[in-house]
Amino acid sequence: MDALGSRIKQLRLTAKLSKAALARRVGVSDVTISYWESGTIRQIGHERLVALAEALDCTLTDLLHDTPPPPPQQCILHMQVRQPAPWLHHGTISAPPLDGLPVPELTRDCHLVTPGHGEAFDFLAEGDLAAVLPLSDFSHDGLYLLEHLGKLTIRHLSLTENGDVQISNESAHVETVPTDALPFRLIGQIRARWKLVENKEVHAITPEPAPTG
Repeated sequence: MDALGSRIKQLRLTAKLSKAALARRVGVSDVTISYWESGTIRQIGHERLVALAEALDCTLTDLLHDTPPPPPQQCILHMQVRQPAPWLHHGTISAPPLDGLPVPELTRDCHLVTPGHGEAFDFLAEGDLAAVLPLSDFSHDGLYLLEHLGKLTIRHLSLTENGDVQISNESAHVETVPTDALPFRLIGQIRARWKLVENKEVHAITPEPAPTG
């Protein structure tokens, strides 16, 4: 049994769940749970790890304790409201699939992210994609990924004529605060967004520019 499999079994027993009960919560078969715990299947995708953590009522850090994190798949990282920015779990992962797109704001420092299953963010619905540039300072008007009270959120920030910062959610203006009294920590700026569009049986990702004010 490898370290991750042993950890899954330990947390399952602590949660007093059978393999079948855990499998139902994660959306896999109980045979898959057995394979994970025994180490027969050693690589578990990030989305399944997130589902496991939710089912076992623990954090990804708890689940991956003393185990190396799996490599991200296709450079698309899943964001969770109550987890730190996903690239902090995977190191400095850039988004090479974005190279060559006619979006000048994109750089190789950007991360391609999408909300995790069941997660909801303003300006970014489940299935949508965003290119986020990690930063800690407010530079100019646009969409920003923020951390507030231990949760990730997305807000539109704009500079007013008197130098304050106007904060807006998806539907309305929320508040205006001085630049030296921002009630959150800046995690990154959203440089581009793509919205999931359904057209009959065809699903496509199309560019959707961030609002400018």
